[in-house]
Amino acid sequence: MTNIQDVITVTTPEVSGMIVVRTIGTVFGIVVRSRGLGGNVVAGLRSLAGGEIKEYTAMLTEARTHAVGRMKANASELGANGVVAMRFDSSEIGQTMSEIVAYGTAVVLEPVSGNH
Repeated sequence: MTNIQDVITVTTPEVSGMIVVRTIGTVFGIVVRSRGLGGNVVAGLRSLAGGEIKEYTAMLTEARTHAVGRMKANASELGANGVVAMRFDSSEIGQTMSEIVAYGTAVVLEPVSGNH
């Protein structure tokens, strides 16, 4: 099992200087977050003035970070040291929850001959 900090994650189908020696399959990480009543009130007030709603930006940034961590853990458990073609998907659940999914293809990567 690879340490999740060592799992290389890219949005491209290839990793520069590496070759895919084995494709393991689809991996994902899911996070569902509730904005909470206080956050909704503050965000609602901010939305009246327009512009960025920093409370939501922070919440979604944290959720994406956690989703990627869970995806990397899923890949590591399967014996992968990389995830290629990584993507995000999101959806709303009701009026107060957001679902964030990070997904990609778990692979085993090795350096191209001559690279160290």
